[in-house]
Amino acid sequence: QVQLAQSGGGLVQAGGSLRLSCAASGSIVSFNYMGWFRQAPGKQRQLVAEATTGGSTDYAESVKGRFTISRDNAKNTVYLQMNSLKPEDTGVYYCNVETQIDTAGGTWNGWGQGTQVTVSS
Repeated sequence: QVQLAQSGGGLVQAGGSLRLSCAASGSIVSFNYMGWFRQAPGKQRQLVAEATTGGSTDYAESVKGRFTISRDNAKNTVYLQMNSLKPEDTGVYYCNVETQIDTAGGTWNGWGQGTQVTVSS
């Protein structure tokens, strides 16, 4: 019913910016949860940023003030704007989304395919 497609990764120099996109398609009524996770080389996958429909957001301490999570409801797309990038931000980024798919309260939860972000110094 719902599929996620990620884009926007790539190679950037330290201090640069990237915007990651996670586009949802299928039967979607609304977003309940939006999250971005990162798996750095040799590390476990960890939360980078998340948001709920209530408007609350949470960021990893290492990215506060530099990253911003947002969405475009018309496009059913979640974004992660990454500024002032550091080599430590390098890794594979995954989006995680929970959507409401019907008026009875049914939900769907899934992950994007991941996209590589590499920050050089």
